[in-house]
Amino acid sequence: MFSHPKEVVNKIGLTSGMVVADVGSGSGEYSIALAKAVGHEGRVYAIDVQKELLTKVKNAASKEGIGTIEVIWGDVEKSGGSGLSDNSVDVSVLANVLFQLEDKKSAISELVRITRPTGKIVIVDWRDSFGGLGPRAQDVISVEDAEALFAESGFKKTSDFDAGDHHYGLILKRS
Repeated sequence: MFSHPKEVVNKIGLTSGMVVADVGSGSGEYSIALAKAVGHEGRVYAIDVQKELLTKVKNAASKEGIGTIEVIWGDVEKSGGSGLSDNSVDVSVLANVLFQLEDKKSAISELVRITRPTGKIVIVDWRDSFGGLGPRAQDVISVEDAEALFAESGFKKTSDFDAGDHHYGLILKRS
């Protein structure tokens, strides 16, 4: 079974009114679940480098009657590439994206930049390649490697969670 956005979002401790960045939002399954969790007082920034996927996010939000998702065409592998201000979000979510990033350190720096000092970063990524079901074996980022990458930027794991049969979930905060 793949990661289930609604179940994952229920595990990360969001409350009404929070501001969340869905970094590498893809077609928006996480964005929709995040928006429902933060309610009408909250805000979700769906950020992706692929414009056509952002159109899907807009359409899905409209279909669900959700007006609190703002789509941003951006490249988080560049400084300022999210289009967001420093310390502007309570939670940054990176779901099924870490393994795809070419410049992981730059992307992590961008996440750190936009996440408030009291905020958290949530990672959901593949445990393995599962015989070609997930990413190529050489692209998989282990839990330990993910923790180490974020530790270099001053974030440490505060908890982990079950994100499905093929994924792991981490919650990180500034150390």
